Amino acid sequence: MSEQQYSSGVFAGTLQGEADVAEADRLAPVLRHVRQAIGGIVLGQDSVIEQVLVTILSGGHALLMGAPGLGKTLLVNTASRVLGLDATRIQFTPDLMPSDITGAEILDQDADGRRAFRFLPGPIFGQLVLADEINRASPRTQSALLQAMAERRVTQGGKDYALPRPFHILATQNPIEQEGTYPLPEAQLDRFMLQISLGFPGRDAERQMLLQTTGATTPTATALMNAESLLAAQNLVRRLPVGDQVVDAILTLTRSLRPEDPSSPQDVREAVSYGPGPRAAQALMIATRARALLDGRLAPSLDDVVALASPVLSHRIGLGFGARASGTDREALIRKQAQALL
Repeated sequence: MSEQQYSSGVFAGTLQGEADVAEADRLAPVLRHVRQAIGGIVLGQDSVIEQVLVTILSGGHALLMGAPGLGKTLLVNTASRVLGLDATRIQFTPDLMPSDITGAEILDQDADGRRAFRFLPGPIFGQLVLADEINRASPRTQSALLQAMAERRVTQGGKDYALPRPFHILATQNPIEQEGTYPLPEAQLDRFMLQISLGFPGRDAERQMLLQTTGATTPTATALMNAESLLAAQNLVRRLPVGDQVVDAILTLTRSLRPEDPSSPQDVREAVSYGPGPRAAQALMIATRARALLDGRLAPSLDDVVALASPVLSHRIGLGFGARASGTDREALIRKQAQALL
């Protein structure tokens, strides 16, 4: 990488001289190998892998949307191995209680017969947590998970217990089956940095998948990073500079999708009931930096904003009744506004 890759008119983030540039140069091949290692096992989902890595490098959480059998669990397990993170899994069911996730205090007795309460951590105490079928749990249990996501700690018996670092939730939802589910409210959806849609793999990728997964042996991933190196990469992401052009594009895009904003076009005012808030712009700002670092660049570009517009904004926009009845596609609406930036 060279300093010519900086955007002009730096607004936010400053690489601290040659040391940070050298760190970015060192990370570039590592992150490329991380992506290739995950892609060698999770076949035909290159854009999904990129978006998951962008989420993790940004320090955020992601909501994975896809039909059963597309490899959501395999993706999380493989990513945890390659990144060297401690992975846990929570299978959400309607009878799951908040303490089943966060942990509970149990009455313990020592060898001398003294009794005391001891906190037993739940599966939320992992570095990469798979929250499988999050919409199957009751709102009370969902809130316990989302509180931990926002505050990165658990409160039990008046005491705070810090969650490990790094800490990321990758939650899954099945968009097809809605019987017996509890859809996440809009305010809770906003806690997820990206909503990542998984589609079916291409024919060649699916053929390779059949050959690779039905034999006597299956490939396994090896660790290429660890928690400390990932935290260092996350810190570096926040120091990447962002040019005024990119900042203005992020502001223009998010504000154009708010129906009450004077800059929003007529089709947005007619279709959208509520638009993305400032948290969406913040998420897009950090995510573009992460994508730039993942691609071996020192600063994000307008292409990063366009590529991440839909994953960052689609779950933060609500369509009105008329737009839903007429089949308006919110992602198409976002893509139209994003393309106008170029």
